[in-house]
Parts: sequence; C-alpha cells; structure tokens
Amino acid sequence: MRARDKAAVSALRATLAALDNAEAVPVAETELRGLALEQSPVGAGATEAVRRELSERGVVDVVRAEATERLEAAAQLTAPAHADRAARLRAEAAVLLRFLDGPGTV
Repeated sequence: MRARDKAAVSALRATLAALDNAEAVPVAETELRGLALEQSPVGAGATEAVRRELSERGVVDVVRAEATERLEAAAQLTAPAHADRAARLRAEAAVLLRFLDGPGTV
C-alpha cells in the first residue's frame, strides 16, 4: 500500500464497504412504520441493533462476488477507449483473487 497501488486500494475499500453492508441488520418495512412518535424508544443506544457476523465462508463469498463483478464489468468494456478502465478492473479483481488464493482460504 505504501507504493500507492491504486488498484489495490480501490478494490479493498469497495470490498470492505461490501462486507460492512453484508453485516448490516435487515430492517423490515413494517418496522419503519410501526410506532407512533410517542411510543418510540428513547435514550442513548435505544435504537441500536447488533450487527450480523459473517462466517468465514460468507466473507469469502462477498470477496469472490466483488472480484466476479469486476471481471464481468471489464468484459463488457470492449471499446478501445475503455481499455484503461477494463485493465484497472482486471487488476482490482486480481488483487481480490490473490486474497482468496492465499494460504488459509476456505
């Protein structure tokens, strides 16, 4: 990262955001409209919910989906004007796949 590898930084930031989204607590539509204002919980942390914890397999699935998404997007960019963008997407996918192919993967 010290070498300012833009592809790695971009891929890792986006993947961390995807992992964060995958751990978010799903909110049902009925919960959004359930209570009147006077019945709503009050106080610090009253509306906090415990986030889901992804298993190792879940993390691997999210990382693999991010890599696949980049490879598919790169395959769609066939025009010569988009060659740089396609190369950057392939480089980002390679960074993510290196994490999956390393030691200790599922």
